Amino acid sequence: MSPAKAPHRRGATAVLLLPFLAFFTLVYLVPIGYAAYQSLFRTQRSGLGLAPPTTVFSGIDNYLKVLSDSAFLTGVGRVLLSGAVQVPLMLGFALLLALLLDSGAARFAKFFRLAYFLPYAIPGVIAAILWSFQYVKGISPLLDGLAALGIDAPLLKPGWVLASIGNIVTWSWTGYNMLVLYTALRAIPKELYQAAQLDGCGDLRIAWHIKIPLVRPALIMTGVFSIIGTLQLFNEPSVLKPIAAGSIDTGYTPSMLAYQAAFGANDYNIAATIAVVLALTTAVLSFTFLKLSQRGTTS
Repeated sequence: MSPAKAPHRRGATAVLLLPFLAFFTLVYLVPIGYAAYQSLFRTQRSGLGLAPPTTVFSGIDNYLKVLSDSAFLTGVGRVLLSGAVQVPLMLGFALLLALLLDSGAARFAKFFRLAYFLPYAIPGVIAAILWSFQYVKGISPLLDGLAALGIDAPLLKPGWVLASIGNIVTWSWTGYNMLVLYTALRAIPKELYQAAQLDGCGDLRIAWHIKIPLVRPALIMTGVFSIIGTLQLFNEPSVLKPIAAGSIDTGYTPSMLAYQAAFGANDYNIAATIAVVLALTTAVLSFTFLKLSQRGTTS
């Protein structure tokens, strides 16, 4: 490319990137900055609450309050526990489905690809409502069938409800992750499979030694997205809360606690602080996961 054309190319690139950068700044950077700003203040009331409230600078007091709040720490621990079990199961199941669809013996691949992806097209709130009918005794054919076999499965009791929420998340997102992994599998050159078959490799060895290692970047990406989604868990427990018989409270997850602080207690500064701490936690965990994954790739 000639030197005369270089500035023109750079200008065209800047023009094409401008809409994305403007939208990204408006819906991502500005809200984060505003939340960080709000987290540094608190609303102060005096005169037995009769005087108008005033906003005063609090520094890191809100952060100390949130980080010492047992409800917040318990909620973070709860979603991390859920993610440690649910995310590997979901990604493993998604990888299995993608490998089955990509195998040479697969039939009606387009139909099953759409069928697996369909739960993702259902909004999370609707999915939680649909599954809630499977968790209530008397109207759930699943529970009625288990009861007929003498099995009691109180899916909305404290010891079960987290697994019930994880089931809804897995059902909703497995198809999405499967499609990402299936797309990565389709991008693998077919010559690699042919060379492996000439060396006497069967389908299982090809999947283990060629397909899975080559879709590792896609697995890492879906893993990061899943970590982010786990820490933001809100829809499913909120929908199940009215029928969970006390198993789910207003601070069951960090996002629910932030919602309660903002719209239940009208404490927007604490809600903003929870949001900032949650965002930082998500960034640290995602970065750590990426670094560990990259270390495994380069070793």
